[in-house]
Amino acid sequence: MPMKSFILYLLLVISPLVCLSQEVKEPRDLSPEWAKPYEPFRIVGNVYYVGTADLACYLITTSKGNILINTGLAASAPMIEANINKLGFKLADVKILLTTQAHWDHNGAMAEIKKKTGAKLMVNEKDVPSMEDGGNSDYAYGGSGSTFQPVKVDRSLKPNDIIELGDVRLTMLHHPGHSKGASSFLFTVKDDKKSYQVLIANMPTIVTNKKLTDVAAYPALSEEMANTLAAMKSLSFDIWLSSHAAQFKMHSKHKPGDAYNPDAFIDRTGYDAALANIQRQYDAKK
Repeated sequence: MPMKSFILYLLLVISPLVCLSQEVKEPRDLSPEWAKPYEPFRIVGNVYYVGTADLACYLITTSKGNILINTGLAASAPMIEANINKLGFKLADVKILLTTQAHWDHNGAMAEIKKKTGAKLMVNEKDVPSMEDGGNSDYAYGGSGSTFQPVKVDRSLKPNDIIELGDVRLTMLHHPGHSKGASSFLFTVKDDKKSYQVLIANMPTIVTNKKLTDVAAYPALSEEMANTLAAMKSLSFDIWLSSHAAQFKMHSKHKPGDAYNPDAFIDRTGYDAALANIQRQYDAKK
């Protein structure tokens, strides 16, 4: 074999092994709420909350298996499985894994859960590199190694792609800024009384201390953040949820033990106020 071909062969074989063997260093400045257990509950129809007190993870059940959105911190895997079990479902029935953003606080347990379930991981194409290098290429948190276990993506999603499983169809909305491939999901849910349009929103909070136009690793940040804010303000929905429980004030809308009450999550005013706050932060840093 010619030397150049041999070197290329070695790179192809060794590079994935090096990536997978990277030491994962999850940041230490954790909010206590990020790891605190929370009682799982039914939000609306076939949508359930299975995350921690603040890191939102959602189980969507279907006739052909289930969808899990986000996995919290690396140590959260047993908690998520326990929450799913408490609701009467099984982790093994998760067939699709999704994420709202390629950051360590929402993907820490993704690799472990993917391995345990064999589920297909589907990610916004702009966040695929970060997912597969454990966040090392993220413009804000990367550059010093993996912050979560690298995980292979099975399907790269483009804006407005449909994720379909059983009787559920989710539309992936491309909302970059918080990460290059930050994503929201819009879909219809039915219960015994009516249908709801549900938005799981990735709120475009600013994660850099620099002026947005000075972020060399993401030259389009300011423009894309502006586009995301405009797009999110124009969305129509009945219920909105997000990547963090605090963002949609979950704890004021639901207490452990409360009866099923999807109308508690109808809150356009809260959504508009949250975006207006981010808009003010953006205007100060654009």
